[in-house]
Amino acid sequence: MTPEMEAHLRELAAMPDETIDTSDIPEVLDWSDAVRGGMYRPVKRQITLRLDADLIDFFEAGGKGYQTRINAALREWVGTQRERKAG
Repeated sequence: MTPEMEAHLRELAAMPDETIDTSDIPEVLDWSDAVRGGMYRPVKRQITLRLDADLIDFFEAGGKGYQTRINAALREWVGTQRERKAG
């Protein structure tokens, strides 16, 4: 980013909210299609993990993205474990 752009961003950040003209931005009233945390990207770490061959076969059979599906399954399991401990 250029120094000019950075300076402009600092000026904008310093402006009080009431001085910002938002008349050309429609207010969103319907959030039914909103996705919570859609922009969140957790930090990934590369590890070596030994899994049973049938588990790997199952996830690989779904095609490309099998590591993402394994990660999602583990995340779901962790969520249920946290709920059990909290409840």
